[in-house]
Amino acid sequence: MKLEQAYGLLSQGISTVRRRTPDFIELTRLNRPVGILLLLWPTWWALWLAAQGMPSWRNLVIFTLGIVLMRSAGCVINDFADRKIDGHVKRTAGRPIPMGKVSPREALITFAVLSIIAFGLVLQTNSFTVYLSGVALLLAASYPFMKRYTYFPQAVLGAAFGWGIPMAFAAQTGEIPRIAWLLFSANIVWTIAYDTLYAMVDRDDDIKIGVKSTAILFAEADKMMVGMLQGFTLFILWLLVQHAPLGASYYVGLLIAAGLFGYQQYIIRKREPDACFKAFLNNNWAGAAIFAGIALSFI
Repeated sequence: MKLEQAYGLLSQGISTVRRRTPDFIELTRLNRPVGILLLLWPTWWALWLAAQGMPSWRNLVIFTLGIVLMRSAGCVINDFADRKIDGHVKRTAGRPIPMGKVSPREALITFAVLSIIAFGLVLQTNSFTVYLSGVALLLAASYPFMKRYTYFPQAVLGAAFGWGIPMAFAAQTGEIPRIAWLLFSANIVWTIAYDTLYAMVDRDDDIKIGVKSTAILFAEADKMMVGMLQGFTLFILWLLVQHAPLGASYYVGLLIAAGLFGYQQYIIRKREPDACFKAFLNNNWAGAAIFAGIALSFI
């Protein structure tokens, strides 16, 4: 009888896991990998520049897995922070928390578990990188609340998305040189540009519920400001050639990124929400082009 009860509990547990797994995949956005890639490219830029070629396999695995974990943790804490807002926004109304599929308490537990696992990965690096990881956690946890207090939450997101850059240099070389901060600055500016495109999708809903964003701040100057930010991103990335032996392939990568930025400007010309979201997604290819230019420079 006890064996039958144990089997019944096990079967019930397996059934519950199967039923609820899609909800937690949605909560962590593992089904939407573009966010992972937008974090991955700048971190890989940093790893390759720090090593001036292929980084150690140890650091490559640690940082790649860490990106997946912390991006997922960031999405979870974002949904927790926006749990009373998401239900009023068309694009986010179907998320697990407002739909009642995942409780706020479960979301906090998930965030804690993901953060702990990520911290375990960082412990495999040096003490300097471990200390820097505290800033990464602070940025990831604070970003979702910034949209209530500032029209520049995208800048905080850029810092959160880019903090892997100084961490990568610290892990690979034990220091953070000037080129790391240039790269970090470029990533912040780039993030403001592409997340403004993302915010343009929800601008009308955000205005109604009182959420702040650069898309609201820029108003009718949004396309011009995104273009200026994209141009400034390319300028900062061009300055990297003064600090690293980057070859012709890097310039080609920058030209491809510039072309993609131009394409994004074209498709958002009417500010249609779907087009703005498409332009946001297109930034993945810009990041990939720049990475290819860096990596090929060291072959």
